[in-house]
Amino acid sequence: MALAVDAVGTGLYLPLSMVYFLSVTDLSEAGVGLLLTAAVACSLLLPLLVGRIVDRIGPRPVVITGLLLQAAGFSLYLGVAGPVSLFLAALVEAVGLRVYWSSVFALIADQADGEARDQWFARAGMIRAAGTGAGTVLAGVLLALASQQAYRGMVLADAISFVVAALAVGLFVRGARRPAGTPDGQSWDGVRQLLRNRPYLGLIGVNVLFNICTVFLAVAMPVYVSRGLHAPGWVVGVLLTITTVVVATCTAEVTRRSRQFTSRGGAMAWGGWLWAAWCAAAALAVLLPQGPLLVGYLALVMLLWAAAEMLHGPASNALSAEAAPKGVRGTYLAAFQYSFATADMVTPGLFGVLYDVNRVLPWAAVGCLALTASMAIRPLERRLSSGAASQGTARAAEVVD
Repeated sequence: MALAVDAVGTGLYLPLSMVYFLSVTDLSEAGVGLLLTAAVACSLLLPLLVGRIVDRIGPRPVVITGLLLQAAGFSLYLGVAGPVSLFLAALVEAVGLRVYWSSVFALIADQADGEARDQWFARAGMIRAAGTGAGTVLAGVLLALASQQAYRGMVLADAISFVVAALAVGLFVRGARRPAGTPDGQSWDGVRQLLRNRPYLGLIGVNVLFNICTVFLAVAMPVYVSRGLHAPGWVVGVLLTITTVVVATCTAEVTRRSRQFTSRGGAMAWGGWLWAAWCAAAALAVLLPQGPLLVGYLALVMLLWAAAEMLHGPASNALSAEAAPKGVRGTYLAAFQYSFATADMVTPGLFGVLYDVNRVLPWAAVGCLALTASMAIRPLERRLSSGAASQGTARAAEVVD
């Protein structure tokens, strides 16, 4: 439920945030954008600290804290009237978001071991996709109303929903047992151990490349389809709906079948190949005339992105959880979130700079990144499953003893 609530909230908030803040303040678009960016930037140092806390007390109370902080942030949005109140409210919400995502995957990993983790992460991906899609549709309805009262209603509903999600996690989600009296030095040892674990750091780096492909959909497709291909505006909504429906309904089955013939790293590699094919196919769309043929072609192209996302998402999260030494898993999985945060920061600038040169160039660049990641992940997976990861587990066991 917490995943669904967070996803719906994200789907609502992202399209409406700029519009809402412009309606309740006298700030310009640039002013609001800079304040929101500054708030997010201030939260980027949190994951490793959150990971240490997760290793000491377990992920469940940290997840609940993250949800309640997001509820507090949305509540503060109702009182925004200027730059200071906007920044403080956005900072609280950003901190809550970072705390939540730096702990929730450790909580999911605690619910199942081994092969079952893939299905847990697959279901989590389906819930996120469905929730985000529902939130985006609802945001479209609110935007059509163009009412400040409707925007405020959205903010209040988000705040309440996060409180409900926190209660649900507290009442219905079990937490794994943690050793009593874990010394603070062990938490620091987890950070030092992570910084020495080159294969795991390599996994984070390679996953940045994969996640750029994920983020690239939302960043590039609206601009490319409407301005680069001069398609009607409604086409973007149709294409994003297709990917949302497919990912929300098929991820678990795709994950189950992919694990029958390849490893987690293999599934990630296949995802990269499909993302490269998606980029090539999208770039070739410039050769097609406007009309039904172009729309049908783009709809088929989007299935490549959806297939790649379904292969990569659960496999990458399961691989990161499996490679993380159990005693310091919270630190490792929190650090793994930097692969998502980095992609979120890099992708818009990468697209903007390259698109100004040529409308096809961003697709070529991201396709090359996908191919690079696909070639790197298999040897990296072998290193994670053999030498470095097993040594890290041994060190963690020594510390616990």
